[in-house]
Formats: sequence, structure tokens, C-alpha cells
Amino acid sequence: MIAALSTALKPLGMFIRGGFHITGEDHVPGDGQTMLLVGNAGSAIFDALQKAHPDGPHPLDDWTKDKLTQLAVTFEADVLFPFGGAPWHPFQQWAKRADTTYPSPIQMLIHPEYGLWHAYRGALVFDEKLELPVSISARNPCDGCIKPCVDACPVQAFSDAGYDVDGCAAYVKSDAGINCRQNGCLARRACPVGINFKYGSGHANFHMEAFIKAR
Repeated sequence: MIAALSTALKPLGMFIRGGFHITGEDHVPGDGQTMLLVGNAGSAIFDALQKAHPDGPHPLDDWTKDKLTQLAVTFEADVLFPFGGAPWHPFQQWAKRADTTYPSPIQMLIHPEYGLWHAYRGALVFDEKLELPVSISARNPCDGCIKPCVDACPVQAFSDAGYDVDGCAAYVKSDAGINCRQNGCLARRACPVGINFKYGSGHANFHMEAFIKAR
């Protein structure tokens, strides 16, 4: 099952991001026994999206939903997404259960190998109790770090008080924010972890344009 699913996901620029056996505390709808998270690291998913030429206001979400729904049918699973409106599922909680991730100073979950250059695009829920993929074992890479990510933000959008979404969006929309808008968040780019997976400029710009359009 794991090998076949991995093979099917590879052309989509996605892969299995870990999994867990479901308990009542996980707040997973239905009566499934195993969850496998699906996501990406780096820009392979964006390359696959570009080849597909999807239309619509939410091309990545729509394309992801279409592809993972097809795979869910093939592998006899239910599928859940972190987008598309209520009910909102606790993907951050699931990610901490399924994968080796830690909270970073800029709110995003950091992975010891992929750094901040990764995402979770969906979750497949299976009725049976499957053997789980093995996640890496590594400490939080932010421990002992001087946290250049926090200092790199031109508007200090990240603080102990939380993430200033409005201030961030206003800056990115402005002429002064063209670097963030075209090449991706400066704070994210300042992190030294997982630099080999850093999103390409086209991929980064795609997400930043979606971010400001949503606000």
C-alpha cells in the first residue's frame, strides 16, 4: 500500500508525510483507523501544477483536490483537506502526530530536513490499521538558533504576541514589499534549515500573490 501510493504521488510532486493510528483525541471524522498525511517539500508540486495548466481562482487547491480525490477512490480511502472552508480540520495537530515537525518562531512548522519549505496538502483516511511509514528522528532545529527569521522581517510581523497578518499583507502589497512578493517571505528565506528545498521564485510568487489576494 505505502509503496504503491508513493509511486502514484511522485508525478504530482507530493509524497507521504507520515501517518498515525487514529484515536478519539485526533478529531478525525468517521471511523477510520489509519491516517496518512500527503504533502510536498520544495517546488516539485509547483512544477507538476504548471504542467497541468489548471484554471480557476484557486488552481493549486482545486488541482490538489482533484488528484487526491482520484487517489482516494483508487486506494479505497476517505480524503480530507486543509482548505476549502469549514469544517476546518486540525492539520497542524495531525502533522505533529504524523511527522517530525516543531513550531518555529514565525508560526510555521519547521521540519529538520525540509526546514520551512514544505506543506501538507491532504490526508487519506483508511478503514484498516495499516503499517505506518517511518519518520526521521531529530531534535528541533530551532533550539539554540539565533533566529535570523525573526530579525529578517522588515515590519516585525512575528513576535511573542503572534503573527501580524494585516501588517505583513500591507507591506507585501506595497512597493517596498516587492522582494517578498516576487521571491517569497524574507523571514522564511532567512532560515538556514532545508535550503536545498527552498521554493523557486515562481513558486514563491504564486503563494505570495494568493496571500495578498485573500486579503
